[in-house]
Amino acid sequence: MKFFVTRIVSALLHDHLLMVLAGVAILMSLWFKPSLVSLGNAIDWPTITTLSGLLILARGLESSGLLNQLAVSLIRHLHRERSLAIFLVVAAAVLSMLLTNDIALFVVVPLTLGLRLLAVLPISRLIIFEALAVNAGSMLSPIGNPQNILLWQQSGLSFIGFVSQMLPLTGIIFIALLALTALCFPSKQIALNTEKQERESDRSLAQLCAGLFVLFIIAVEYKYSTLGLIVVLIVLLWRARKLIVQADWLLIIVFMLMFVDIHLLGQLPSLHESLSAWVHGAAMPQLWLSAILSQFISNVPATILLLQYTPANQAIAYGVNVGGFGLALGSMANLIALRMSGDKTIWWSFHAYSFPALVFSLGVAALML
Repeated sequence: MKFFVTRIVSALLHDHLLMVLAGVAILMSLWFKPSLVSLGNAIDWPTITTLSGLLILARGLESSGLLNQLAVSLIRHLHRERSLAIFLVVAAAVLSMLLTNDIALFVVVPLTLGLRLLAVLPISRLIIFEALAVNAGSMLSPIGNPQNILLWQQSGLSFIGFVSQMLPLTGIIFIALLALTALCFPSKQIALNTEKQERESDRSLAQLCAGLFVLFIIAVEYKYSTLGLIVVLIVLLWRARKLIVQADWLLIIVFMLMFVDIHLLGQLPSLHESLSAWVHGAAMPQLWLSAILSQFISNVPATILLLQYTPANQAIAYGVNVGGFGLALGSMANLIALRMSGDKTIWWSFHAYSFPALVFSLGVAALML
């Protein structure tokens, strides 16, 4: 027990993002003195329960060895590094349009991690490009990410109307991403590590987690994420309780602190005055404000905050979607992908690609307004 507590404390102290968010929450709480009830109400619990269930099940699929078998099949058909990278980028983007960007990453990233057992590949770079791909792909669809769902519901646009609004921007960004992928990954033959291709798999665990994954997605779709999480926890406590312990619960705490910090920052009078002045201006200031605000509080909370001051429109839609690039905090999908990689150095590498993507995408969006 003492060893377990020591590991938790050590992980907390080394999680710099969590420490910053916790520091902001403590300082703002000392200033505003909110009640615990108000802080609890500030957290979007459906998002937290959804993320918790997906983290546990993704860990289960990875532990079962199923994704390793899929990775073996994939790498046997795609013999070159460039073709593999392009396939994963396209797959991530397409899945994000249909399943949302977060869920797409829970499918693609564990699969990519399985590739490291089979060959010497730039796994971290592949995951970075998958994060960029889900941000680019999800902006096209009204159901591609949480901010688009909000914007679509409040804009009055039809499904096709929303897609038509976002298609030119998404098309240019995605074509540029494919070109960058082809440039950053060489067309060299992938050398397979034959000694590590075969890995024992737990078929019963794989089938159980895959079945629970589908049922959980259905539960989330019908707004029963809490019930779905309870079912997942009960089943895995009986079958594989270690998966619950191994899930990245610190990531859950990070998201909870994000909601608390945004709630507390929203009480600043100066913030209200600034937002009111900016959003009532022309489209261009709205674009810049939504993109910049997304960098510091993430694009979903930025959307929620901005819609309190202005109706949903094209400038806001462009800004919060483009704002997913840049800082890792710009999109929750970025945090999920980078945390799942398990590589502490990936954060620096991510920004080397993400900041140019933000500048390029923001420039394209500005020209289209």
